[in-house]
Amino acid sequence: MFRKIAAVVALSAVPVAVHAQDAAEVAPDSGDTAWILVSAALVLLMTLPGLGLFYGGLVRAKNFLSVFLQVGAIAAVASVLWIAVGYSLAFGDVTHGYFGSMQHAMLGNMADIYDGLAIPESTLALFQMTFAAITPALMVGAWVDRARFGWVVLFCAIWGLVVYAPVAHWIWGTGWLADRGVLDFAGGLVVHTTAGVSALIIALMLGKRQGFPSSALLPHAPGLTMLGSVLLWVGWFGFNGGSALSSSADASNAILNTHVAASVAALVWILIERITFGKPTTVGFATGAIAGLATITPAAGFVSPGAAIVIGIAAAAVCYYAIQLVKMKLHIDDSLDVFAVHGVGGMLGSILLGVFMAESLGGSGYAEGMTMGSMVGEQVMAVVVVALFSAVLTALIAKAISFIIPMRVSEDEEVQGLDISSHGERGWDLDS
Repeated sequence: MFRKIAAVVALSAVPVAVHAQDAAEVAPDSGDTAWILVSAALVLLMTLPGLGLFYGGLVRAKNFLSVFLQVGAIAAVASVLWIAVGYSLAFGDVTHGYFGSMQHAMLGNMADIYDGLAIPESTLALFQMTFAAITPALMVGAWVDRARFGWVVLFCAIWGLVVYAPVAHWIWGTGWLADRGVLDFAGGLVVHTTAGVSALIIALMLGKRQGFPSSALLPHAPGLTMLGSVLLWVGWFGFNGGSALSSSADASNAILNTHVAASVAALVWILIERITFGKPTTVGFATGAIAGLATITPAAGFVSPGAAIVIGIAAAAVCYYAIQLVKMKLHIDDSLDVFAVHGVGGMLGSILLGVFMAESLGGSGYAEGMTMGSMVGEQVMAVVVVALFSAVLTALIAKAISFIIPMRVSEDEEVQGLDISSHGERGWDLDS
């Protein structure tokens, strides 16, 4: 009798056990979800206040508040638009490989678990929203001291939907570049190439600041720049480590590579300064670190720490001389070197990824049918396509908006400083 009762109880418990197992299979992983939530906060830290302090310290004091306001306003409008339509354009179901559907407008129809991951889709949307916020904000460094605030906000709002979201879909939203095997771990193409190339186009369209290049337009607070850079450095752990989309060995490897590349690039940069000018600078250390961070970003999860050291060295050398080319030889007033550091760094890292992901070099290895040559070829093709797409669309958007809102402030406003002339704020030192 007892054996019969036990058998009945055991049989009745089987569906419950199976049901519990099924529930466990569809439940989000709490560790992965927590890590991505923390990573989202770290990326927002990069923007507010990291990027604001980094750029704000590099400008003259009469424009410090205007830079901070632009960064904050851009992040805010990009976040709202990401929720409204941006996420759907980037990560909506693929219909043709160029941009997503509108099924997730206002973050509707979100899945409990995002396909292939162990996190809720809302967590992915939050994490990616912080990327959509910082990317257009990176461009602020190209137009400081002279761009009109209204034009800046409207341009960045449209740019995020027309340039950033489609490129994100091409690579991260299983679009046409992803189908070709193009890789971008955390944004060398999606973030740094789009923002860097677009910044160069805007710098050309706006023209030079008054006094450039004959007068020394010195940063008013290198200490703030240093503070901003270390906030960016720490926040980048979430930027790259979070892009593993799990709390895993991939995340640990990405963070290790991020840190070592930044460390090496900062040291090499001040070594170049020591050889060239006789002494290192705080701004040089900060700029070198950011160059290393931007360059390792596309490769962070695919290469070994040894490769990250080589990438850091390449980042400092190439980005340093890119600044000399853009500013000193071509006299293009990309004021805070957005193209030379972020654009060149992102493109360089995207190409080096194709080399250093080889298993023989300690990398993650190539997909079936891919070789080092074919992978490098696909990465170069993606760099060219994304750069051209960003340049053309940026020029069209900027010109169209200029018919409604002028791109540039008046000469008197520029001399007075944007803190007062454009925003009615009083700067720290109006004589700087």
